[in-house]
Amino acid sequence: MPQASSPIGVFDSGVGGLSVLRALLAALPHERFVYLADSANAPYGERGDAFVAARTHAITQYLREQHDIKALVVACNTATAAAIHEVRSSHPDLLLVGLEPAIKSALAVTKTGHVGVIGTRGTLTSAKFGKLMASLANQAHFVVQPCDGLAHAIERSVALPVAPAAHPVESTETGALCKRYVNAMGTFGTAPGEMDTLVLGCTHYIFVAHELRTLVGPDVQFIETGEPVARQTKRLLDAAGLLQTAGSAGSNLSEAGTDATRSALLLTTGPVAMMEAAAQRWLNLPAEHCRSVSVR
Repeated sequence: MPQASSPIGVFDSGVGGLSVLRALLAALPHERFVYLADSANAPYGERGDAFVAARTHAITQYLREQHDIKALVVACNTATAAAIHEVRSSHPDLLLVGLEPAIKSALAVTKTGHVGVIGTRGTLTSAKFGKLMASLANQAHFVVQPCDGLAHAIERSVALPVAPAAHPVESTETGALCKRYVNAMGTFGTAPGEMDTLVLGCTHYIFVAHELRTLVGPDVQFIETGEPVARQTKRLLDAAGLLQTAGSAGSNLSEAGTDATRSALLLTTGPVAMMEAAAQRWLNLPAEHCRSVSVR
């Protein structure tokens, strides 16, 4: 049985879920984490539900058998929509946290009542998302935009140099895609009828926040899921008596201190070089935290 000292599993189709891991590391500084990116099969947002569900089951089983995780954060909107209900049935004893676009959070902050939502096609066309939107009907005007190819482009971009801030947004593949989809949505701003809030409905998208900010202007609020997911994870662990604290017996933190980034193992089914580049760029973690694995 998992103990408080057991690690927390975090899973995404690729490196986008590192945005969620970053929030988890900040909120839970005494925990160990095992992050698994299924980059060999990314992105999930453009695959079918059956494929995504099969991969989600396989990875959950792998993390339980190989790492004895005490909780699993499905840091992928598409996998949550396609498979989390099945994972709950198959693993009723596992603490499970999923993601969904933070529409309710957007409703709480919008002043104009006009909200933009961007995500993968798999997430935004799912029954789960449709049910969420139906439950919020007439509470705001939503513009929902699938962003085909953007998550994949962000995956590829981690190995490229960061573009100088002065360069036009469309000078990079990710920037050009952001511009295409933002322009297709309509007008952003704080005037009546304009979208003053943008929901980032994919964990990858926070990593193009600079490009999105350039396109929508300084006053539009971005809503992403990392911090709410971290708070929910902490709440569930505390309620189950599995929260690791500074004084917990069997603490696995490095003797060098309580820096939680020392307690993250990053696994990938794809090229380890991509994970190493992403870990360095987004978490300031060295290459020795990264490994390549096979999950069947």
